[in-house]
Amino acid sequence: MPLSELSSMLESVILGSVKGFSGVNPYADTLKRLRDAFNSGRTRPAEFRISQLQGLSRFLKENRKLLLDTLAQDLNKPTFEADISEIVLCEAEIKLALNNLRTWMKDEQVEKNLVTQLDSAFIRKEPYGVTLIIAPWNYPLNLLLVPLVGAIAAGNCVVLKPSEMSKGMEKVIAEVLPQYLHKNCFATVLGGPQEATILLKNKFDYIFFTGSPRVGQIVMSAASKYLTPITLELGGKNPCYVDDNCDPQSVANRVAWFRFFNAGQTCVAPDYVLCSRETQEKLLPALQSAVTQFYGKEPQNSPDLARIINDRHFHRLRGLLDNGRVAIGGQSDVQELYIAPTVLVDVKETDPVMQEEIFGPILPILNVESVDEAIAFIRKREKPLALYAFSKDSKVVNKVLDQTSSGNFGGNDGFMFMTITSMPFGGVGHSGMGEYHGKFTFDTFSYRRGCLLRSPRLEMINKMRYPPYSPGRQRLLVWFLEHKLGFPCSIL
Repeated sequence: MPLSELSSMLESVILGSVKGFSGVNPYADTLKRLRDAFNSGRTRPAEFRISQLQGLSRFLKENRKLLLDTLAQDLNKPTFEADISEIVLCEAEIKLALNNLRTWMKDEQVEKNLVTQLDSAFIRKEPYGVTLIIAPWNYPLNLLLVPLVGAIAAGNCVVLKPSEMSKGMEKVIAEVLPQYLHKNCFATVLGGPQEATILLKNKFDYIFFTGSPRVGQIVMSAASKYLTPITLELGGKNPCYVDDNCDPQSVANRVAWFRFFNAGQTCVAPDYVLCSRETQEKLLPALQSAVTQFYGKEPQNSPDLARIINDRHFHRLRGLLDNGRVAIGGQSDVQELYIAPTVLVDVKETDPVMQEEIFGPILPILNVESVDEAIAFIRKREKPLALYAFSKDSKVVNKVLDQTSSGNFGGNDGFMFMTITSMPFGGVGHSGMGEYHGKFTFDTFSYRRGCLLRSPRLEMINKMRYPPYSPGRQRLLVWFLEHKLGFPCSIL
């Protein structure tokens, strides 16, 4: 389905009409069941949250082969890539949540002024309620379960919307995952854009969406009807600056692995390289060497190279091969949905390959004369989800870091920051809003409720704030409000 058609269908959320939607809400009963469960308080106790996280852990352990086979079926993902990027990372998130949940849930004491020194003031982390997680197809397990871990840990009920494009994983999520979670607190909705459109007409307490910026704008518009808070994890064109002062082969190995991992269908993959023409001439043979080393002389026969998700994306990518000049690769096979690891040179900024996120195994190289020119090129475009800089000179890497903005940054490597659960992941500007991973996912799905508990006694203390007012009382109250004690005090 063309992106324009997908967007058109989702735009009907805003217009309030969907073809085939008669006004009967097919999701009303499901959402009522989840809301009743949430309102009953079932999801709030730590014991319940722990039991659901443990169920999620068992789902991964007991179905590991099924999940790996399904990822191979949908995307021809090599076992190595599927295991480390989908299953292992999810397991790490679950383990972290289980080990820290009770600490995360604790009320957070806050500093008080003198007026409130005898009171109890704190922040309570509360679940939002019934939440919606919409996941994409490129990492259909990771990008569904990692947000789910945080939603469960925070005590929410959840509606899961896996991508219909990764058909095998959609079926596993719908048929197998529910066996491990409480049926009244979690639900899965299947289908494509039309079903998603109808689903988004309903009121949710939080929406977590991963996908393209264009569809993200539409989802955000749908959320605005109910003033629903939202996290958008979007994409964009991630720059990769390669300095003259570098080891070409080392850079080529790292860039090639991250660019061609999952056949380039990764939102944080380096989308284009900026370097001088001199560095390009050194980088090209190094990139060719890396591709041959990784995938052999005939990459199409390699068991370690994934395939494009479907015909529509294949033909879109094949069209981009006409941009600039093919320096490496360029072969394709529609029967296998195969696009060779490809490097393009002589690419212009105005070429189509530079106007959209590539999301495939194609790497354009554009020439710049200096790091300053590279920074200027990056800054005049939308803020990317990730940005990379390679140089033996740490001052160069830090200069790129200091003078640009992006969701995440990698110096002398690719997206290994995705493996660090103690670091937030998310976009900025056009590449998204909000953050998650580790405790940040718990925080994303938790509302921070400010609370003050006062004693019903000691009314004499409050007299200074009551009318009739006087300058003396005003000065005294202002002094109490502006000053704090150096030690905690509470009568509750």
